[in-house]
Amino acid sequence: MSFNQSFFAARFGITEHDLESYLSEALSAGGDYADLYFEYLATSSIGVDEEIVKSATEGVTMGVGVRVLAGERTGYAYSDDLSPGKIRKAARVAALIAKGPASVVKSGFEQSQQHNLYPMLHAPNEMGLAERVDLVKRADLAARAYDPRVFQVQATYADSLRNVLVATSDGRLSFDRQPMARMSVMVLARQGEGSPQHGYSGGGGRVTLDFFLNQKTPEHFAREAARQAMVQLDAGDAPAGEMPVVLGPGWPGILLHEAVGHGLEADFNRKGTSAFSGRIGQEVASPLCTVIDDGTIGSRRGSLNVDDEGMPTQKNILIENGVLRGYLQDKLSSRLMKTASSGSGRRESYQHIPMPRMTNTYMLAGDSDPADIVRSVSKGLYCATFSGGQVDITSGNFVFSATESYLIEDGKITRPVRGASLIGNGPEALKYVSMVGHDLKLDEGIGTCGKEGQSVPVGVGIPTVKIDRMTVGGTAA
Repeated sequence: MSFNQSFFAARFGITEHDLESYLSEALSAGGDYADLYFEYLATSSIGVDEEIVKSATEGVTMGVGVRVLAGERTGYAYSDDLSPGKIRKAARVAALIAKGPASVVKSGFEQSQQHNLYPMLHAPNEMGLAERVDLVKRADLAARAYDPRVFQVQATYADSLRNVLVATSDGRLSFDRQPMARMSVMVLARQGEGSPQHGYSGGGGRVTLDFFLNQKTPEHFAREAARQAMVQLDAGDAPAGEMPVVLGPGWPGILLHEAVGHGLEADFNRKGTSAFSGRIGQEVASPLCTVIDDGTIGSRRGSLNVDDEGMPTQKNILIENGVLRGYLQDKLSSRLMKTASSGSGRRESYQHIPMPRMTNTYMLAGDSDPADIVRSVSKGLYCATFSGGQVDITSGNFVFSATESYLIEDGKITRPVRGASLIGNGPEALKYVSMVGHDLKLDEGIGTCGKEGQSVPVGVGIPTVKIDRMTVGGTAA
């Protein structure tokens, strides 16, 4: 018996016979498929502001979601009461979407084969509180010590431990114990009577507390946040117009995630609402671009042993040498599109319906030296970090705000600028990629992706990339 199986059996008295019974109830009015998603989530967070530990919270949520698929229709109900009567009631509500003869639940379960991407004896929230409080205090001290112009620091540490059980009507049984931890530091700095400037840094993943003690310490994140704020104090106005743009490695992969990744999620393509719909096998990017979504990278924030439908996660090639190879598939879309699930079904919690989502999305490294990429630009913009952006899935049009960017003049990175935004179209922007660096870097572990009201943790990554033509929104003439 696995840890999670014994966990749910001991805490809630759930047996395989119970699971079969609940699934039969869900399919009692018909339907093609049903599943159960049990979740027990323990969370904690600690925050320091104005040099005082101002918040410390702990909480537990638990419940079950019951789903029934009938063709293109989905019935879903959930309960935060795990008594047999309440689970059966949720199953009956979900069943109302289906019409027809009752479907048969496969007798007996086979435990799904899965990865072991985040092995650990003790998750961070199973350790003492004092060690975690010390992390935010250290971050506060380090940020304030970086420069006297720093006048405000907010440091937060948060962790969670999620135990999940997924049982399906076709006989699959999956368990997972999913730890998560993250630190973040926000800094405000002011020079003289000028406007305050902001810096932010953070990171983490499915890691133990040792990660913050020995690898990426509170001081690391604090100094990076303070450094960014200092850069902004010295920044001038960003230029405006069409010009070459160089994306730095790592977090700028958020542009790839938003401008391209969402458009490759199968639900948008099944409905024909994505700019990439019906384009598998076609060239949609420069031949230098290969885009991967990989949920199997050890300890990464976006990784999962199994997705939220109980399928093992995969390394999925979405774009290969510029050619569109596939979409991110969940159970519903893969059934309707008559293809295999890509292990991409994700949900925020037991209260939410799963849908195709990204995990860790990145572009493979190329052959160019990053210094050569910069030297190839006579006048342009270098973007090191972004705060986020918006994309229209149907058209592929996007707008992104750069939080740290610099002018490139005569092949050299020169003055920092602020207020820059990148405006373009996802498929079009990738066609103008002319150089890809050999310095692929994944982000520090801070990404959270929103879609249809649901948020899930994700990762992004990119090497240094040159885009020959992009519209930059700025304020300088």
